[in-house]
Amino acid sequence: MIIDHCSLIIGGAVLNSSELDALELARHIVDAIADKKGEDVLLLDIQDISILADYFVIGSAASERQARAIIEGVKQEVRQAFDRTPLHVEGGAATGWVLMDYGGVVVHLFSPEMRAYYDLEGLWRDARVVVRML
Repeated sequence: MIIDHCSLIIGGAVLNSSELDALELARHIVDAIADKKGEDVLLLDIQDISILADYFVIGSAASERQARAIIEGVKQEVRQAFDRTPLHVEGGAATGWVLMDYGGVVVHLFSPEMRAYYDLEGLWRDARVVVRML
């Protein structure tokens, strides 16, 4: 691993500082979901296949109450670690699906039924899996 002023080389790939920030943010979000016992957490690198974002974080919550706790946990962690709030939030715990847009990182939190219905893993199957926590 070689670090200079604005890039990092990992396994032959050069990441610039904005990509590093997005990856660090995504990893913090994965940890925040795991801390609240979120299930089947997946971090996808979509940089090479989409202009929507650099990373998708996908997770499941077993109940509406747990979903609310995860949503608040993610917001709090990102606010404390990065002094950032979501650019946009769609859905809610009661709907079984929440999207939090942090620019380079988009978070999708689902109930198990809604996750199966939307099948984002299938839709984005060409994305590189960075982290998968079952």
